[in-house]
Amino acid sequence: MDRLRDLVDRHRDLAQSPVRFRPSTWRPRLEPHGAAHVLDIGVGCADGRGGDRLLGRGDLAALRDRAGDDPERLRDLFVAVMVWGSGTTNGRGPRYTAAALADPRLPAVLDATRQAVRDGDPAEAYRRFVLDGVGRSFFTKWFAAVDDRPAPSPRALILDARVLHSLNALGWTTWQAAGTRHWPARYTAYITCMHTWAASFGVTADWLEWLLFSLNGRVDERA
Repeated sequence: MDRLRDLVDRHRDLAQSPVRFRPSTWRPRLEPHGAAHVLDIGVGCADGRGGDRLLGRGDLAALRDRAGDDPERLRDLFVAVMVWGSGTTNGRGPRYTAAALADPRLPAVLDATRQAVRDGDPAEAYRRFVLDGVGRSFFTKWFAAVDDRPAPSPRALILDARVLHSLNALGWTTWQAAGTRHWPARYTAYITCMHTWAASFGVTADWLEWLLFSLNGRVDERA
Protein backbone atom coordinates (compact mmCIF):
# COMPACT_ATOMS: atom_id res chain seq x y z
CA MET A 1 0.00 0.00 0.00
CA ASP A 2 1.86 3.05 -1.28
CA ARG A 3 -0.40 5.52 0.57
CA LEU A 4 0.16 3.70 3.83
CA ARG A 5 3.92 3.70 3.26
CA ASP A 6 3.74 7.46 2.70
CA LEU A 7 1.86 7.89 5.98
CA VAL A 8 4.48 5.89 7.84
CA ASP A 9 7.32 7.90 6.31
CA ARG A 10 5.65 11.17 7.29
CA HIS A 11 4.95 10.12 10.87
CA ARG A 12 7.63 7.58 11.78
CA ASP A 13 9.24 9.94 14.32
CA LEU A 14 6.07 10.04 16.42
CA ALA A 15 5.62 7.89 19.52
CA GLN A 16 2.60 6.87 21.52
CA SER A 17 2.13 8.68 24.82
CA PRO A 18 0.63 7.21 28.00
CA VAL A 19 -3.11 7.59 28.45
CA ARG A 20 -4.44 9.94 31.10
CA PHE A 21 -7.24 8.68 33.35
CA ARG A 22 -9.09 9.95 36.39
CA PRO A 23 -9.31 7.45 39.28
CA SER A 24 -12.16 9.33 40.95
CA THR A 25 -14.35 8.67 37.91
CA TRP A 26 -13.67 4.94 38.01
CA ARG A 27 -13.64 4.27 41.74
CA PRO A 28 -17.43 4.19 42.32
CA ARG A 29 -17.83 1.62 39.53
CA LEU A 30 -14.92 -0.59 40.61
CA GLU A 31 -15.22 -0.57 44.40
CA PRO A 32 -18.37 -2.76 44.50
CA HIS A 33 -16.40 -5.42 42.61
CA GLY A 34 -13.26 -5.19 44.72
CA ALA A 35 -11.24 -3.86 41.79
CA ALA A 36 -10.49 -0.26 42.82
CA HIS A 37 -6.89 -1.16 43.72
CA VAL A 38 -6.15 -1.38 39.98
CA LEU A 39 -6.39 2.41 39.87
CA ASP A 40 -2.98 2.65 41.56
CA ILE A 41 -1.30 1.47 38.37
CA GLY A 42 0.77 3.91 36.31
CA VAL A 43 2.14 7.20 37.62
CA GLY A 44 0.62 10.44 38.83
CA CYS A 45 0.39 13.32 36.38
CA ALA A 46 2.98 16.05 36.82
CA ASP A 47 0.32 18.75 36.98
CA GLY A 48 -1.58 16.84 39.67
CA ARG A 49 -4.89 18.01 38.24
CA GLY A 50 -7.86 16.04 39.52
CA GLY A 51 -5.64 13.28 40.84
CA ASP A 52 -5.19 12.08 37.26
CA ARG A 53 -2.71 9.31 36.48
CA LEU A 54 -0.89 8.15 33.35
CA LEU A 55 -1.05 4.59 32.08
CA GLY A 56 0.99 3.22 29.18
CA ARG A 57 1.35 0.00 27.24
CA GLY A 58 4.46 -0.78 29.26
CA ASP A 59 2.41 -0.71 32.45
CA LEU A 60 -0.03 -3.20 30.95
CA ALA A 61 2.83 -5.48 29.89
CA ALA A 62 4.29 -5.38 33.40
CA LEU A 63 0.91 -6.22 34.90
CA ARG A 64 0.52 -9.09 32.42
CA ASP A 65 3.90 -10.50 33.33
CA ARG A 66 3.04 -10.40 37.02
CA ALA A 67 -0.38 -11.95 36.46
CA GLY A 68 0.81 -15.32 35.23
CA ASP A 69 -2.13 -17.72 35.35
CA ASP A 70 -3.73 -16.21 38.45
CA PRO A 71 -7.45 -15.51 37.72
CA GLU A 72 -7.63 -12.52 40.06
CA ARG A 73 -4.58 -10.89 38.54
CA LEU A 74 -5.91 -11.55 35.05
CA ARG A 75 -9.08 -9.77 36.10
CA ASP A 76 -6.95 -6.85 37.31
CA LEU A 77 -5.23 -6.78 33.93
CA PHE A 78 -8.59 -6.73 32.19
CA VAL A 79 -9.70 -3.76 34.30
CA ALA A 80 -6.43 -1.95 33.57
CA VAL A 81 -6.95 -2.55 29.84
CA MET A 82 -10.43 -1.06 30.06
CA VAL A 83 -9.08 1.98 31.92
CA TRP A 84 -6.26 2.44 29.41
CA GLY A 85 -8.63 2.08 26.49
CA SER A 86 -11.06 4.63 27.90
CA GLY A 87 -8.74 7.36 29.16
CA THR A 88 -10.61 10.55 30.02
CA THR A 89 -12.61 10.66 26.77
CA ASN A 90 -14.81 7.57 26.96
CA GLY A 91 -17.31 8.38 29.68
CA ARG A 92 -19.05 5.04 29.24
CA GLY A 93 -15.92 3.04 30.04
CA PRO A 94 -16.47 2.78 33.81
CA ARG A 95 -20.09 1.69 33.35
CA TYR A 96 -19.20 -0.90 30.71
CA THR A 97 -16.36 -2.23 32.85
CA ALA A 98 -18.68 -2.63 35.82
CA ALA A 99 -21.11 -4.55 33.60
CA ALA A 100 -18.32 -6.93 32.57
CA LEU A 101 -17.19 -7.40 36.18
CA ALA A 102 -20.75 -8.35 37.12
CA ASP A 103 -20.98 -10.90 34.31
CA PRO A 104 -20.50 -14.42 35.75
CA ARG A 105 -18.84 -15.50 32.50
CA LEU A 106 -15.88 -13.17 33.07
CA PRO A 107 -13.30 -15.61 34.54
CA ALA A 108 -13.94 -18.28 31.92
CA VAL A 109 -13.96 -15.81 29.04
CA LEU A 110 -10.71 -14.16 30.10
CA ASP A 111 -8.99 -17.51 30.54
CA ALA A 112 -10.26 -19.03 27.27
CA THR A 113 -9.52 -16.02 25.11
CA ARG A 114 -6.08 -15.49 26.64
CA GLN A 115 -5.24 -19.10 25.85
CA ALA A 116 -6.53 -18.82 22.29
CA VAL A 117 -4.43 -15.70 21.72
CA ARG A 118 -1.32 -17.38 23.10
CA ASP A 119 -2.03 -20.41 20.91
CA GLY A 120 -1.93 -18.12 17.88
CA ASP A 121 -5.66 -18.45 17.15
CA PRO A 122 -7.11 -14.90 17.13
CA ALA A 123 -10.25 -16.06 15.32
CA GLU A 124 -11.07 -18.45 18.16
CA ALA A 125 -10.41 -15.72 20.70
CA TYR A 126 -12.72 -13.41 18.77
CA ARG A 127 -15.48 -16.04 18.66
CA ARG A 128 -15.25 -16.77 22.37
CA PHE A 129 -15.18 -13.25 23.76
CA VAL A 130 -18.75 -12.56 24.84
CA LEU A 131 -19.19 -10.33 27.88
CA ASP A 132 -21.70 -7.69 28.91
CA GLY A 133 -20.50 -4.19 28.05
CA VAL A 134 -17.43 -5.17 25.99
CA GLY A 135 -17.33 -4.85 22.21
CA ARG A 136 -14.62 -5.38 19.60
CA SER A 137 -12.82 -2.10 20.24
CA PHE A 138 -12.11 -3.20 23.80
CA PHE A 139 -11.83 -6.96 23.65
CA THR A 140 -9.17 -6.70 20.97
CA LYS A 141 -7.29 -4.46 23.42
CA TRP A 142 -7.45 -7.38 25.83
CA PHE A 143 -6.07 -9.69 23.14
CA ALA A 144 -3.18 -7.33 22.47
CA ALA A 145 -2.44 -6.98 26.19
CA VAL A 146 -2.29 -10.73 26.94
CA ASP A 147 -0.27 -11.74 23.88
CA ASP A 148 3.24 -12.28 25.19
CA ARG A 149 4.57 -14.43 22.37
CA PRO A 150 8.03 -13.47 21.14
CA ALA A 151 8.83 -12.32 17.62
CA PRO A 152 8.34 -13.32 14.88
CA SER A 153 4.89 -14.45 16.04
CA PRO A 154 2.19 -12.18 14.54
CA ARG A 155 0.92 -10.87 17.85
CA ALA A 156 -2.67 -9.79 18.39
CA LEU A 157 -3.51 -6.18 17.58
CA ILE A 158 -6.24 -3.73 18.50
CA LEU A 159 -9.01 -3.25 15.96
CA ASP A 160 -11.39 -0.44 16.80
CA ALA A 161 -13.45 2.07 14.86
CA ARG A 162 -10.65 4.62 14.56
CA VAL A 163 -8.24 2.10 13.04
CA LEU A 164 -10.96 0.95 10.66
CA HIS A 165 -11.70 4.54 9.65
CA SER A 166 -8.08 5.01 8.62
CA LEU A 167 -7.82 1.70 6.77
CA ASN A 168 -11.10 2.30 4.95
CA ALA A 169 -9.95 5.80 3.99
CA LEU A 170 -6.91 4.15 2.43
CA GLY A 171 -9.18 1.89 0.40
CA TRP A 172 -8.59 -1.28 2.42
CA THR A 173 -11.36 -3.30 4.09
CA THR A 174 -11.25 -6.29 6.38
CA TRP A 175 -13.96 -8.16 4.54
CA GLN A 176 -12.20 -7.90 1.20
CA ALA A 177 -8.91 -9.01 2.73
CA ALA A 178 -10.58 -11.99 4.40
CA GLY A 179 -12.93 -12.80 1.53
CA THR A 180 -15.81 -13.07 3.98
CA ARG A 181 -18.09 -10.97 6.19
CA HIS A 182 -17.30 -13.25 9.17
CA TRP A 183 -15.63 -11.06 11.78
CA PRO A 184 -13.27 -13.64 13.34
CA ALA A 185 -11.75 -14.26 9.90
CA ARG A 186 -11.65 -10.52 9.20
CA TYR A 187 -9.78 -9.89 12.44
CA THR A 188 -7.23 -12.55 11.55
CA ALA A 189 -6.75 -11.06 8.07
CA TYR A 190 -6.22 -7.64 9.66
CA ILE A 191 -3.48 -8.96 11.95
CA THR A 192 -1.76 -10.77 9.10
CA CYS A 193 -1.79 -7.73 6.81
CA MET A 194 -0.65 -5.33 9.51
CA HIS A 195 2.35 -7.46 10.41
CA THR A 196 3.27 -7.86 6.75
CA TRP A 197 3.03 -4.11 6.13
CA ALA A 198 4.91 -3.20 9.29
CA ALA A 199 7.80 -5.49 8.40
CA SER A 200 8.06 -4.00 4.93
CA PHE A 201 8.00 -0.44 6.32
CA GLY A 202 10.56 -1.10 9.04
CA VAL A 203 8.19 -0.41 11.97
CA THR A 204 6.40 -2.54 14.52
CA ALA A 205 2.84 -3.66 13.96
CA ASP A 206 1.62 -2.16 17.23
CA TRP A 207 3.14 1.21 16.26
CA LEU A 208 1.40 1.02 12.88
CA GLU A 209 -1.88 0.20 14.63
CA TRP A 210 -1.40 3.22 16.91
CA LEU A 211 -0.66 5.50 13.95
CA LEU A 212 -3.89 4.45 12.22
CA PHE A 213 -5.76 4.96 15.49
CA SER A 214 -4.29 8.43 15.91
CA LEU A 215 -5.16 9.52 12.37
CA ASN A 216 -8.77 8.31 12.75
CA GLY A 217 -9.41 8.43 9.02
CA ARG A 218 -7.57 11.73 8.39
CA VAL A 219 -5.07 10.05 6.11
CA ASP A 220 -4.71 12.95 3.69
CA GLU A 221 -3.77 15.58 6.27
CA ARG A 222 -0.19 16.81 6.26
CA ALA A 223 1.70 17.07 9.53
